[in-house]
Amino acid sequence: MRASLLALAIGAFGIGTTEFVIVGLLPEVADDLSVSIPSAGMLVTGYALGVVVGAPLMTAAGARLPRKTMLVVLMAIFIAGNLLCALAGDYTALMGGRLIAALTHGAFFGIGSVVAADLVAPDRRASAIALMFTGLTLANVLGVPLGTFLGQEFGWRSTFWAVTGIGVVGLLGLIALVPAQPAPERGALRGELAVFRKPQVWLALTTTVLGFGGVFASFTYLAPMMTELAGFSDGAVAWLLVLFGVGLCVGNVLGGRAADRALMPSLYLILGGLCLVLVIFTFTSHAAVPAAITLAAFGAIGFATVPPLQARVMQQAAGAPALASAANIAAFNLGNALGAWLGGLAVAHGLGWTSPTWIGAGLAAAGLGTAALSGRLDRRSHGSHGSRGSGESGESHGSTGPHPQSGAELPTAPLTNAPGAGYGTHPIVEQKSR
Repeated sequence: MRASLLALAIGAFGIGTTEFVIVGLLPEVADDLSVSIPSAGMLVTGYALGVVVGAPLMTAAGARLPRKTMLVVLMAIFIAGNLLCALAGDYTALMGGRLIAALTHGAFFGIGSVVAADLVAPDRRASAIALMFTGLTLANVLGVPLGTFLGQEFGWRSTFWAVTGIGVVGLLGLIALVPAQPAPERGALRGELAVFRKPQVWLALTTTVLGFGGVFASFTYLAPMMTELAGFSDGAVAWLLVLFGVGLCVGNVLGGRAADRALMPSLYLILGGLCLVLVIFTFTSHAAVPAAITLAAFGAIGFATVPPLQARVMQQAAGAPALASAANIAAFNLGNALGAWLGGLAVAHGLGWTSPTWIGAGLAAAGLGTAALSGRLDRRSHGSHGSRGSGESGESHGSTGPHPQSGAELPTAPLTNAPGAGYGTHPIVEQKSR
């Protein structure tokens, strides 16, 4: 089954690379297409909005298709979108290709997680999902820096040709290596929609939008900030992205471990830390060495937000794991879009290259505020209704509980069992359906 998981990981690698690689190529794209860097930054916003729309839409559209068939369709659409990017002669065509590729993002990770869990024994589901999402981690550590280097040396279109090739390899792997998968049960999607009547679910999704929006407000404009303010060369941007990628891998693991121990206190601490690091970054970004050190810390604290944000949504949306996961992937990308747009707006109005980072700090503070409100509602609810289980209180993970779809008792996997998952992935272990 490792070959099947490898095919899924290759798809995840391609999707992760195409999402983030544009950040390192904004100056090249802007110069070649004769647009401003804030306009080029809208390519990040456009992709994120495509994920927001595509995650629930494509999940619902494929609700009755066999899972392998849906994965093949999604990867084919992904290839078409990146091919359009590689052939794009103007900004509009490039944006169109980004939007098409983005439609597949959320559904691929959501459905792929369920498929990965189905490929192995029950006690190895977390490891299987972690192996699949290793592709997303490698995209941040290797794919994005290498894609940035390739685009700077041979033109930004060469990067999208390379991603298209990765997509083709992933597609062939899915067809040849992934066994046939059943279609989801009829009516499952309708039943999951009911969970979105809960105010706490919407508060959790809002915290994701604001908290991760703080990350992308600054990250989107990393390349010009590092070259214009910190004094790095264009060629150094790829290495800076490696540094950021190492930080995010460390933060992803540490954030998962912290969330395992105490979810809401960890969420408060991490969002507060993100706000603080971004404020510091506005000062250190004017010198090379302090900027590089702060960048690594930014990567770590920025992606330490991921496990607790995802866990909070899954906790509040108990009984609707698949759709809640897709919705939170959409929320992460809505945050990406919001942060990139607000950062670009500030730059376009002449507020300087540190202005997106100040905006990011403000968004992180707003996310901390919504998290605090959600926690207060939790405490008020506990006071009114007495003690609850740890799955509802959000202070502990790792107990046993009913399978969200079948009712069978299954172990709840710790978040840290999927250290390479990237955003929207850790608790998907619970999505396995029979």
